[in-house]
Amino acid sequence: MDTKKITEIVDLMKASDLIEFEIEEEGLKLRICRGKAKDCTHDLIHTQLAPAIVSSSTNVPFPMHASSSAQETVKDYEYIKSPMVGTFYRSPSPDSKVYASEGTQVNKDSVVCIIEAMKVMNEIQAETNGSILEVLVEDGSSVEYGQNLFKVRKP
Repeated sequence: MDTKKITEIVDLMKASDLIEFEIEEEGLKLRICRGKAKDCTHDLIHTQLAPAIVSSSTNVPFPMHASSSAQETVKDYEYIKSPMVGTFYRSPSPDSKVYASEGTQVNKDSVVCIIEAMKVMNEIQAETNGSILEVLVEDGSSVEYGQNLFKVRKP
């Protein structure tokens, strides 16, 4: 299981009322809990090799020793995050063209989406330069403050 899949699971948990998630896949057992560290222990166990347990007080478990290639990959992109709670829209109206899709070049002032909060349509700017790699939220879905909306490759 790669860190991208783990990040997607965490984002889904943030977007829902789910407080605990556990999955076992190809000898890897992953358990993620939201809340205080004393309420739940975060375990990452690989049973095919020597068993290892990673405990963390954060909400997201990651291997303690990341490879240098994985660290370089993280440096190549960043996320456009939601600045508020609301409803995510990719275009100003259902008939209009989307603001940003995969491959779209954006700059700091580019509008990438709209978030409706309290009946007010708020245009969200990229606040970074680069190319949209992935749209992480479905049109019309609810988003939380700080939730990743777009994955952007840095120039």
